Amino acid sequence: MKILIADDSSLLRDRLKGLMRKLDSVFVVTEAENGAEALQLIRETDPDIAILDIRMPEMNGIEVLKKIREVGSRLKIIILTNYPYKQYRERCLAEGADYFFDKNQDIAGLTEVITRIANETKGD
Repeated sequence: MKILIADDSSLLRDRLKGLMRKLDSVFVVTEAENGAEALQLIRETDPDIAILDIRMPEMNGIEVLKKIREVGSRLKIIILTNYPYKQYRERCLAEGADYFFDKNQDIAGLTEVITRIANETKGD
């Protein structure tokens, strides 16, 4: 599984990369510190999963999500945010996010979902 992590916090990106290294069949393709870079790297590297923060410079995660879905990409998109408000959750899911997680409380859920996606992909 190829994963792109897009978050403006280098500390969080490092933490997520560390978690991903512990999962079987998963490796991080690349990381982005803003939305515009994330969109460019998604086009260039064709990851299986993109983990997007909502609030990033240049282009927020919701804008990246919309642009990905506009071209019909089947890329799995996980929103991971410090702003787990109902209106953000509803909007992200309506725009085509596959999952929505709170950075402060749902990291274990994030790794479970990535493991499930990897296992499903092995069966294809």
